[in-house]
Amino acid sequence: MPERTFLEAIRSALIDEMTTDQRVFVLGQDVGVKGGVFLVTDGLYQQFGACRVIDMPIAEAGIVGAAIGAALHGLRPVAEIQFADYIQPAVDQIINEAAKLRYRSAGDWTCPIVVRAPFGSGIHGALYHSQSTEALFTSTPGLKVVIPATPYDAKGLLIAAIRDPDPVVFFEHKQLYRTMRGEVPDGCYTVPLGTAAVRRTGRQISLFTYGLMLHHSLTAAEQVADEGIDVEVVDLRTLYPLDRETILASVRNTSKALIVHEDNLTGGIGGEISALISEHAFEYLDAPVRRLASPDVPATAFNEALEAHFMLNADKIAHALRELAAY
Repeated sequence: MPERTFLEAIRSALIDEMTTDQRVFVLGQDVGVKGGVFLVTDGLYQQFGACRVIDMPIAEAGIVGAAIGAALHGLRPVAEIQFADYIQPAVDQIINEAAKLRYRSAGDWTCPIVVRAPFGSGIHGALYHSQSTEALFTSTPGLKVVIPATPYDAKGLLIAAIRDPDPVVFFEHKQLYRTMRGEVPDGCYTVPLGTAAVRRTGRQISLFTYGLMLHHSLTAAEQVADEGIDVEVVDLRTLYPLDRETILASVRNTSKALIVHEDNLTGGIGGEISALISEHAFEYLDAPVRRLASPDVPATAFNEALEAHFMLNADKIAHALRELAAY
């Protein structure tokens, strides 16, 4: 099985699906001739041509709006937003149009679009190239929100998203693009949307996370294992809809829960998971559900020291695990 970077896995998914299904096409700012700002779509323009790899103006609402129109005419568009920080102009199209088409048409219409966007801090991108914007969409019925953490999942989840009959917002942590490598099969395969994965089994604490934070959490779990703290690490993969069964089964097994995400604390997905556990597994808990997230500041600073303070890391997660274990 070939080894690929996270970025190469996403590109492989696009190539395989575009080869297999002539309805699939890519559109976005600089996705064609340039190959994307991170070069995720590098080579696709030369392979599939200008009709299927379409450079769009700097108008995110137009990019997603065109994708919705194409989907309604039977195509399978994959729209790229250059940075998740720029997705706000397209929120009206995603939430008010794409997410509601099936409902408003009593199931007569579907909207099979994928909106891809790189997100997250840690690359010195400062205010407008570092945001985690997933919470904008995790309370919107009609959407699926997906965030892979491994190259294998990046390809399998993206193919599943492209084949899904409803709109999917697909976030890719930019720090993983070239730093994360793993085995990725050739050819098409899918990873089911809406299913979490237990990456490390444990008996004392359940740790729920996604994206880049999965890797920091696994490192933290190994750190505290030497101190006798046994942590189960669950990769959520899909934030909406959540895999309720896996989350609750893990907490019922360990009796303590820590939720880790890079997004701001207030309004983040951690609050929803905490409520889910409190409502449906309260009698199993031996401690309050704990959340660890980025501070409630407007954005990541450009200053390197402030960026490091904003970002979570393995040491911060290990500290939270020790506190929860001692409760």
